[in-house]
Amino acid sequence: MYKFIISVILLTQINIVWATQNLVTTKWLAKNLNNQKIVLIDMSDSLQYQRFHIPGAIHLPYQYLNQSKQRVSLSIGAKNIIKLLGQTGISQDSHVVAYDDTGGLHASRLLWELEQLNHPKMSLLDGGLVKWIREGRKISFQAPLPKATKYTAKSISSSRTAKIKDVAPATRDQNTILLDVRSPEEYRGHPKQPRSGHVPGALFWQWDQALNIEKGFVLQDSASLKKEMKQFGLTDPEQPVIVYCRSGHRASHTFFTLRQLGFKNVKLYDGSMKEYEKVKTLPLTKGMKP
Repeated sequence: MYKFIISVILLTQINIVWATQNLVTTKWLAKNLNNQKIVLIDMSDSLQYQRFHIPGAIHLPYQYLNQSKQRVSLSIGAKNIIKLLGQTGISQDSHVVAYDDTGGLHASRLLWELEQLNHPKMSLLDGGLVKWIREGRKISFQAPLPKATKYTAKSISSSRTAKIKDVAPATRDQNTILLDVRSPEEYRGHPKQPRSGHVPGALFWQWDQALNIEKGFVLQDSASLKKEMKQFGLTDPEQPVIVYCRSGHRASHTFFTLRQLGFKNVKLYDGSMKEYEKVKTLPLTKGMKP
């Protein structure tokens, strides 16, 4: 009985570590910058990376993760992602820490891809490059060459990806909360553009509401974010949620935010509105009401 209790305590402690590891602080990174298991990925734009970046960071442009199919932006797919990870020096044993200069907008897309490969250890640097610079930490002008390796995914899953049938009003699960994270103008639609507005029933929550810009583009505290989600009826960690935006870019950040808050059944609609709008038989709603 005693051994069982000890096992439960240890397991609980492990779960707490894994539940909080997805977001790391600049202080933590500064202490672990020389850890050989960490592969630091900078997803700021190329010009910013050339100016300066965190020492040891390897540049990975956001566009490398996407491909355009009939003007719809989509993931390059698991096989290509696996190849890209290997070229970037990421292996199954790597602790990937990703950041950018936009509060995780680009970096969260990489984490979404990694989650679909069931990568064991990955984190977003809270506040990214902005907070790092504000704190006066060391920067580098040298671009390290990645040590190419072979990435082997233990399993590949599409359970984090929503398809068009999953969001279309006639075919989607009515118990699923659909969250549109674009700007108010995009959600509202334009009176002179017939294929504008939002998916009927989709709730509005702009993606950058998750960020505390004054404190250096860090994620808002969990209590505040959970309060925000409560207004949509999002309190049950098992509640199915699908997030979308224009191209799946901004929605990737909201996907990360919800996962960080402990929501287990979250999907990203990769094609998002660029794909949905092209199907002229699918309805759209204008205005600020779902």
